[in-house]
Amino acid sequence: MSDPEDIRKRRPGKTLQARKLRQTETEEEYRLWGDLRNPQLNGYKFMRQAPLGAYIADFLCREARLIIEIDGFQHADNMSDITRTLWLNQAGYSILRFWNHEITQERRAVLDTILAALERRIVQRDDILRFYPAIIRTGKLRT
Repeated sequence: MSDPEDIRKRRPGKTLQARKLRQTETEEEYRLWGDLRNPQLNGYKFMRQAPLGAYIADFLCREARLIIEIDGFQHADNMSDITRTLWLNQAGYSILRFWNHEITQERRAVLDTILAALERRIVQRDDILRFYPAIIRTGKLRT
């Protein structure tokens, strides 16, 4: 029997939902995608609107297990975002969040921050940068 919490498991309707989100992207998603697509950021490959378990990540670099989220005002102190972030962190993904205005007004700084996370120069939780690292589970020692 499969694990319902398995992040690789496809959830009904999530692929269709991700396709619709790609077709109705925000201006900020469009701008950032222009910088992330076709391994332009130091060779790192990103996907946009990538289904992960019950959620859809705005941008995902599978190689680095890094999710980039672009947030509008509705995400300020949003409890469902906190729950989502914790679930994705426990699944082994780090999350880096940016506000919409950061994409439009400070894109170079946004790209520098993304690159720092990709290159593991940011590894600890940072509420100012809005970086939430993966929670690494350690297994039992074998004897």
